[in-house]
Parts: sequence; C-alpha cells; structure tokens
Amino acid sequence: MSDLPEVLFVCVHNAGRSQMAAALLNHHGQGRVVVRSAGSAPAGSINPAVVAVMDELGLDLSREFPKPLTTEAVQASDVVITMGCGDACPVFPGKRYLDWQLDDPAGQGIDAVRPIRDEIDRRVRVLLAELVPVAR
Repeated sequence: MSDLPEVLFVCVHNAGRSQMAAALLNHHGQGRVVVRSAGSAPAGSINPAVVAVMDELGLDLSREFPKPLTTEAVQASDVVITMGCGDACPVFPGKRYLDWQLDDPAGQGIDAVRPIRDEIDRRVRVLLAELVPVAR
C-alpha cells in the first residue's frame, strides 16, 4: 500500500491519449503520484505520432506498450480518468472518476497530435495540483 495518490488513465487502445497522460503525470509528478495507463481494447503498439510528439518534450515512450484494462488496476487507483472508452471501465465505490473528452490521435499526423498532447498536459498539471498541493 502506498500513501501516494494513484491515478489510472484509460482509453480504448492505450496507444495515444492515456499513454501521453501517464507520461506527463509521471514527469510532472516526480515520484509524488503512482501512475498507470490501460486500454479497454489495447492496440499492438503505441501510435508513432504520439511517440514523436512526446519525444519533442524529452519524454521517451519508445519502451512503452499498450496494456489491458484490469479490475485490479481500477481497484488500486484513487482516480480513474477515462478518455473515450465509454462504459468499458468498471466502477467501484470510493473512486474518483473523471471523463476527459479529447480528440483521438489515432490516424492523425504529428501536427494534429500536438494540440491533443498540449491539452492533456494542461489537464494533468491541474490534476497534479489537486492531488499533491505544493507546500507554501
């Protein structure tokens, strides 16, 4: 058991939005948050445009891979953020659920994926400030 807040990002293929969100929260959280990502129907690999736009920020997704959504991952999380996976995510009492409506980067080029990444980054920073307030 961890005293750190635990966040699970879920999208359909775990090849784009949820991977970007997890990498960004890991980066900004600097060990203050446990982060997971998963897909309700995982793809075979990460979207190459997603890898490229994250690399622009110095975040390497080349070793990441899509992971299946499990009941255990949801149960272990304090916050579950869905991104277009509909009702595929199991719901448990006591968990905080958020649904982030974001464009799907699947089949999109780098220029179309950058604004999706930037919006995810904005939302991740807001979430992090809520989960781990900075001491003043």
